[in-house]
Amino acid sequence: MAELTQMEVETAAGGTVPLPPKPTFKPLKAHEMSDGKVQFRKISVPPNRYSPLKKAWLDIYTPIYDQMKVDIRMNLKARKVELKTRADTPDISNLQKSADFVHAFMLGFDIPDAISLLRMDELYVESFEIKDVKTLKGEHLSRAIGRLSGKGGKTKFAIENSTKTRIVIADTRIHILGAFSNIKVARGSLCSLIMGSPAGKVYSKLRSVSARLNE
Repeated sequence: MAELTQMEVETAAGGTVPLPPKPTFKPLKAHEMSDGKVQFRKISVPPNRYSPLKKAWLDIYTPIYDQMKVDIRMNLKARKVELKTRADTPDISNLQKSADFVHAFMLGFDIPDAISLLRMDELYVESFEIKDVKTLKGEHLSRAIGRLSGKGGKTKFAIENSTKTRIVIADTRIHILGAFSNIKVARGSLCSLIMGSPAGKVYSKLRSVSARLNE
């Protein structure tokens, strides 16, 4: 093998056999990557999000169809939003981004917040339940949910603004939208509140952590 390599180099150096030009390949389109097969995604619509979906349908449909070049339709019988790639879909990841955007809306995020999943790659949605942190029942659970929101949603907004995330508290389930490191900080603050820490203590810890994040 070593002799063969040496021989090739010598021939090229001698100028007798010119090296062939490097091949140039055009980037594959989404439908070419999957051998021309159409890719699908289906997102279930929970009963409580059916009416908001009808009202905001155009706001969801337009960016997915026009910008992402992904087909979208509502299957009324199955109560699912169906997405599929087209021949002119520029990137296969557009399908997953669109599915994440629709899923975030179903979880309760506003469209201006959820649409950032289409535009930025490093954003995620993380979900957990209060019982994953601490087993609470009855009034204790109600008080924990109250601590998470604060008076008029003040605590929730403070965590959102300092960690650059968006939080949805849906009964005992909590959904956080943001970058990985920011989600970690927001989740830590929410867990402290669930465990019983006073809001003032969580605020002061948030200030120091958010200052580090901004550096």
